Amino acid sequence: MMVEAGAGLAGAAAQRNLRRFRSRVLMVAAGLAGVIVLALWCTTIGASGLGMREVAAILAHKLGASLPDHLKPSDVTVVSHLRLPRIAMAILGGAALGAAGTVMQGVTRNPLVSPYTLGISAAAAFGASLAIIFGFGQSAGGQWLIVASAFVFALACAVVVFGAGLRVGTSPETVILTGIALMYLFMAGTATIQFLASEEQLASVVHWTFGSLTRAGWPAVVAMAVVSLVSWPFFFRHAWSLNAIASGGDDFARSLGVPVERVRFVLCIVAVLLTSTVISFTGVIGFVGLVAPHMARMMIGTDHRLLLPFSAIVGAWLLLAADAAGRLLFAPTVLPVGITVAYLGVPVFLHLVMRSRGRAGA
Repeated sequence: MMVEAGAGLAGAAAQRNLRRFRSRVLMVAAGLAGVIVLALWCTTIGASGLGMREVAAILAHKLGASLPDHLKPSDVTVVSHLRLPRIAMAILGGAALGAAGTVMQGVTRNPLVSPYTLGISAAAAFGASLAIIFGFGQSAGGQWLIVASAFVFALACAVVVFGAGLRVGTSPETVILTGIALMYLFMAGTATIQFLASEEQLASVVHWTFGSLTRAGWPAVVAMAVVSLVSWPFFFRHAWSLNAIASGGDDFARSLGVPVERVRFVLCIVAVLLTSTVISFTGVIGFVGLVAPHMARMMIGTDHRLLLPFSAIVGAWLLLAADAAGRLLFAPTVLPVGITVAYLGVPVFLHLVMRSRGRAGA
């Protein structure tokens, strides 16, 4: 009888877990639908006055349908070369920063870790500033040289941070402290460049460090999509290992057969590659990688099989909404998304914190 009762309790618990997992899968699907709706609405924002119907007609025209008489070729250019790449970069960039932040917080077991606090954003800003002050932006293909310089310095920072960690056993503390030290070093380097730059160079450097989606074009979107397609399989493959490391620590994960050092190294390198690509094209966006994982964790729990895609969805939502707010609040002036994302995300984040604390105290 006791055996049957135990089996019954275990079966009921398994059913509850299955129902909880299914409800959270539905939440991920609802979040994805929300991103699609928000993206469609964002295609109508702009001075040209194109609504959803006009945008749909232009998209149909790009697929082969004839263009309605009331639309001009310039309208097609506005939608296909300005709005759509910007929206695509907001989705891909926000998703990448959200997922990369979740991975970095998981492998280091530190909720304050993000691409910004590990020095990667500061290194990218220094690389871009260096390219600007040497006049690369004035040459043919100069924008790509700035992007390449930002990418190289971001990767170099990551190599130093995780190389130092590997040298002494890939400990999370070493990785975090090395990242913080390098963040201050690169910030000092960027400040020095700003001090020495001419007025024109200073304006370019400052504008780059704000973080903006105005530089997004289809080549950048394609590059971002390729890196994302390469990176995501690594995240999903190691989701269980990430659960073990984040929930129980290194010794617990090793007892389950997880090769902790190898998993941590691979995931960090992939997360850094993803982050570096985003920052190289957009400039410094420091808020999404830190807060999107927290917001996702409060809503969907700590299972990385769902937390990773939901963090990506929250990151995409944050960047899309922040860019829309930046284009609408002071139109026709456009505020950089690196600024508005904090104004939008902090109240939402504080609301979630207060609500979760209220539930915990009830």
